[in-house]
Amino acid sequence: MILDLEAIWLDNTLRAWGTALLLALSINVVIGLVKWLVITRASRSNMLTSRGLDRAMVAMARRTKQPLIFLVTLMIGTQYLELKPGLEHGLSKVATVAGFLQLGLWLSGALNVWIDRYRSNSHDAAATTSLAALNFIGKLLLWALVLMAMLDNLGVNVTAMVAGLGISGIAVALAVQNILGDLFASLSIVIDKPFVIGDTIMVDSFTGKVEHVGLKTTRLRSSTGEQIIISNSDLLKTRIRNFKRMQERNITFSFGVVYQTTPEQLAAIPGMVRGIIEAIPHTRFERAHFKAFGPSSLDFEVVFWMRNPDFQESMDVRQTINLEIFKRFGELGIEFAYPTQTLIVQGQADKFPGAAAEPG
Repeated sequence: MILDLEAIWLDNTLRAWGTALLLALSINVVIGLVKWLVITRASRSNMLTSRGLDRAMVAMARRTKQPLIFLVTLMIGTQYLELKPGLEHGLSKVATVAGFLQLGLWLSGALNVWIDRYRSNSHDAAATTSLAALNFIGKLLLWALVLMAMLDNLGVNVTAMVAGLGISGIAVALAVQNILGDLFASLSIVIDKPFVIGDTIMVDSFTGKVEHVGLKTTRLRSSTGEQIIISNSDLLKTRIRNFKRMQERNITFSFGVVYQTTPEQLAAIPGMVRGIIEAIPHTRFERAHFKAFGPSSLDFEVVFWMRNPDFQESMDVRQTINLEIFKRFGELGIEFAYPTQTLIVQGQADKFPGAAAEPG
């Protein structure tokens, strides 16, 4: 049986139908070949760990669906045919739906690449929950936009729908504004990174180590053991002190000596303290001064820096300095002051010219 290619079917010859189908299949095969080459090249190289653009291309290639591509290319092939208005309109609608579905898959794949890349670069366990929420919200908005664009291209009036969704969205946002505020604050913490899990921070008068950053709250563990829970929105409204990111730790301390200390001894104290501090590794001396005449002592103030901001090490250094100062004062006969009061009874000053001193 010989097929008559000039036979008419739906107002077109079989030859024309065959040419249209061949064109559609050819374009589909070319796109499939490009998809295979991109994925094969990625599996044979370091493309998956290279630039974000390359990784996005691989993700989009893997999300390319040949049936959807065929429906679009079929519409391209039928442009050379004389079709009835109803059939042509139906093929156009099918191609529009398929095209927008494929576009949504491509954009969704690119979004996944961006989220995964950010998660891998953050090295923060807290990012997992928040980025998962960001991924969900991003895909929800993405597919909503794709759906709106698809309906608009299909001839559906989306103006009323958008207005209705806008009013509904406002109502929902007002109902859950506190939750949404905490959610976006969580995303802000993950993206901006004012702190990460393991950092020791101070929020108002509360100090603790960050244990968990959730969608609504951040949890700290204080030095006394209790857990402090703060909502994310409240957290970002206040000033945060991050002790983990200190490059150096400033240490200031004071001490006092008795008024019986000689001027020569007073003049020697700053240099002696400086020598003690500079002899300790990882310290940077700033100053030591005879600061003030106190009620019962001659007061000195010392300032130095720890190049390693670790709190435990800074306390060890403080202890070493205090012990060495105590030792040197003992050798030089310098006495530390302690609070005293001198009580002079009226009318008895001639009998007790020395004035009695009592510990205060």
